[in-house]
Amino acid sequence: MIDSIISDFELPATGDKDFRLSDCQNRIVVIYFYPKDNTPGCTTEAQQFRDLYPAFIDAGCEVIGVSRDSIRSHNNFRTKLDLPFDLLSDADEQLCVQFSVIKMKSMYGKQVRGIERSTFVIDGKCVLRREWRKVKAEGHAQEVLEFVKTL
Repeated sequence: MIDSIISDFELPATGDKDFRLSDCQNRIVVIYFYPKDNTPGCTTEAQQFRDLYPAFIDAGCEVIGVSRDSIRSHNNFRTKLDLPFDLLSDADEQLCVQFSVIKMKSMYGKQVRGIERSTFVIDGKCVLRREWRKVKAEGHAQEVLEFVKTL
């Protein structure tokens, strides 16, 4: 997938709007997929992207979070954590499938289908430049920022 062009997509976003990748031409976009709003790892990851958001903006980069949660859930999560970036609702898993982030995971001894925490960096020409899969939330946003600064 690295160095391949990412097809344009449109998903509902927080703030009663839609997000289109094509609207971000000439900007780097970080898309991070996370399992669920208001869970410990997802909260940590969102807070770290929030805290580094000014540095991402300075690097010419937009940050977008994606999960299968509803827009209502996303709006509450965004408000609670004071997130400066949008969260996208991928309830029908359109984008999750495009990026192959839906996996079978073990939760409390049961197999469940869910999002594998993953992050992707897309350049201003919609080309995928880097991906991280099976991400550990702690410190990940800093690692992504360091990569973005090299573009």
